[in-house]
Amino acid sequence: MSDHTHAAPKRSGLWDWLTTVDHKKIGILYLLAGGIFFLFGGVEALLIRLQLLYPEQQVVGADTFNQLITMHGTTMIFLAVMPVIFGFMNAIVPLQIGARDVAFPFVNALGFWLFFFGGLLLNTSWLLGGAPNMGWTAYATLASNPKFTGLGADFYVLGLQIAGLGTLLGGINFLVTIINMRAPGMTFMRMPLFTWTSFVTSALILFAFPALTVGLVFLMFDRLFGANFFNPDAGGNVLIWEHIFWIFGHPEVYILILPAFGIISEIVSTFSKKRLFGYSSMVFATILIGFLGFMVWVHHMFTSGLGPIANTLFGIATMLIAVPTGIKIFNWLFTMWGGHIRFTTANLFAVGFIPTFTIGGMTGVMLANPAADYQYHDTYFVVAHFHYVIVGGLVFGLMGGLYYWWPKIFGKFLNETIGKWNFWTFFIGFHLTFFPQHFLGLMGMPRRVFTYLKGQDLELGNFISSIGVLGMAIGTILLFINIFVAAKSAKRAPADPWDGRTLEWAIPSPAPEYNFAQTPLVRGLDALWTEKMAGNKGMTPAEPLGSIHMPSPSFIPFVMSVGLFIAGYGFMYASTWGTYIVGIIGLVITLFCMLLRSLYDDHGYHIEPDEIEEKGVKA
Repeated sequence: MSDHTHAAPKRSGLWDWLTTVDHKKIGILYLLAGGIFFLFGGVEALLIRLQLLYPEQQVVGADTFNQLITMHGTTMIFLAVMPVIFGFMNAIVPLQIGARDVAFPFVNALGFWLFFFGGLLLNTSWLLGGAPNMGWTAYATLASNPKFTGLGADFYVLGLQIAGLGTLLGGINFLVTIINMRAPGMTFMRMPLFTWTSFVTSALILFAFPALTVGLVFLMFDRLFGANFFNPDAGGNVLIWEHIFWIFGHPEVYILILPAFGIISEIVSTFSKKRLFGYSSMVFATILIGFLGFMVWVHHMFTSGLGPIANTLFGIATMLIAVPTGIKIFNWLFTMWGGHIRFTTANLFAVGFIPTFTIGGMTGVMLANPAADYQYHDTYFVVAHFHYVIVGGLVFGLMGGLYYWWPKIFGKFLNETIGKWNFWTFFIGFHLTFFPQHFLGLMGMPRRVFTYLKGQDLELGNFISSIGVLGMAIGTILLFINIFVAAKSAKRAPADPWDGRTLEWAIPSPAPEYNFAQTPLVRGLDALWTEKMAGNKGMTPAEPLGSIHMPSPSFIPFVMSVGLFIAGYGFMYASTWGTYIVGIIGLVITLFCMLLRSLYDDHGYHIEPDEIEEKGVKA
């Protein structure tokens, strides 16, 4: 052992969670935070649908409705589903590639706390004078107007900047991890599909999030420092915001859905007891979706007057993206064809995902036609399409992933009976909610309207849609009940409860802090299944049992994020307080933490072979 290493630090309780740099614990923190924000977004959705249950309702006022619409979209996309995706990436990707941790454990912790405090800052707007009310896309015509938005847009701008910085750090971290830390023999074309989709997602984050950051900085300077990037009266241009937002916003859709594709691929393959059909085509389809995702943003702007040539080019590009997506749909179906299918809860969500997402894709192709888009634009048809992709696709995938990987992450099973009730209530409630909205849109109902008049034939569709939300709410409540029941259960999960195919199922559940006592040697696609077919028990080690180096926990990521949290309030309220001192104090805290991290030489600690053998978790 090196002279400068020390024994494993003694950690317990809250302090352990605040200082951890273990990717598995950070994954759990992401899942917990995503679950909390998912509840916030769900309550906002319930209030929206209650307001639209009948014509001319007065459950909430028009301005409150605008705040609910804005915060529902912003919370669900940036603060609910994104962290759950990162939770799975943290908990599973290092295990699937045979790594002991991510490339930069400290940066991983910093990414989580930045995301969390950014989301917290945004949601405190409800208690401090009003939430953002200009729509989740924050078009500059409204967001640049302090008389309309009040402080709400400032909360949006600063909260999303802090949270987005955390997401960007996470994306860079996973790119480096997957490129550099794969086990011997784990070539790119042997990586599991979830790792591949996480890899392409991380690349999309690297290129897409800076565009959003630049747009938010411009908007912040407009609002807080009197700049004129989006002020036409002073030579600015409001259309630039649309370009900046959607250059980020459309790749963001694929940042969200690609990991769900990976989860579905893992579940379908495992519960069909077959290798994934057309593995190579699935990999190249994933890469092609990521590439084309940056070439279609103008389909959000067909009605903004860019002209027939631009509209035609981007319409064709949008239709093209249906090809690699269609390849995935058929490959999942062919994987199940002739397989020994087990309809566990995880597989129910996977099977339910396929036709639901296909409907969302079909309406997407309809919206790709610029001439037709003039009719669909800003109607409930777009709302229905978007939710069929994001809820029917992404959320179904994430719920399937929870039931699939819960034993690996927590060492316990979610109850299958409650899980199946969870699936059916959520599945039926989802289709009741969003299928009628296609017809409401075709009948001319605009999105984001807080009420509608009687006698326009919109009553029945809105009533069914609002009732459907109750089914989704019941399904979500059943999921949380299931989590509570699992926590109380004494039944422990074995290392490989589903007869899995990939490396994460080769080690105990939950995984030890070092993941693999000996780095595994990968000898084929579906690495664990390859060893099973060869008659081996567990993976063949690629190295002798030896001392394992581990990173030390650190409190610095938490404090750095608190510093930016304070700075956000400081700059937002500077005009009210007449001073920037609070914002400067927050930045000083963050910069001091950066200096401290740079000067302090942290060598981590080692776990010795005798400790590994004593714990009885030799891989």
